[in-house]
Amino acid sequence: MATKVEKVAELTELFSSSNAVFLTEYRGLTVGQLKELRRSISADATYAVAKNTLLGIAAKNAGVTAFDGQLFGPSALAFVSGDVVSVAKQLRDFAKANPLLVVKTGVMDGLALSADEVKKLADLETREVLLAKAASIFKASLFKAAYTFQAPLAQAVRTVDALRAKQDA
Repeated sequence: MATKVEKVAELTELFSSSNAVFLTEYRGLTVGQLKELRRSISADATYAVAKNTLLGIAAKNAGVTAFDGQLFGPSALAFVSGDVVSVAKQLRDFAKANPLLVVKTGVMDGLALSADEVKKLADLETREVLLAKAASIFKASLFKAAYTFQAPLAQAVRTVDALRAKQDA
C-alpha cells in the first residue's frame, strides 16, 4: 500500500512540474521499443508507465481533468519538462516507425489537447528554428531602418557636393 501512495505522490509531482503531458497507449510494444522511446525523449521528458487508477488519482490531485475517461488500456504518460514541440515530434516520429504507439490526448498549460492538436503541435518548428527566424526578421528590420536613416544624410552630402562642384565651375 505504501508503494502505491509513493507512486501517486511521484506522479502528482510530475503532473505539477511539467510543461505538458501526453497520454499514450503502448499496447503491443516490446520492452526494447519502450526503452528506445524513453531514450529518444529523455532530454525533454520523462516517460512513465503506471496503472490507470494511480494515473487518475495523481491527475486529480494535480488538478488535471484532461484525461478523464481516457485512462483505459495500457497507458503511459510523457511528462514534458523541456521543449514541448520537440517531444511531440519525437512521439509522432516514433509512432510512424512503431504504429502500435498511439498518442491519445494531452494537456499543455492547463488546456486539454486532442490527438489531432498534439499532431499539429508536432508539425510546428522547434523553438530554436522559430527563434532563428525571429532574429532574422529583426535583423532585416534593423538593416532597413539603418538604410532609411542613412539615405537622407547621403542625399544631403551628394547635394552639397553637387552645389560645390557647380560653384567651382
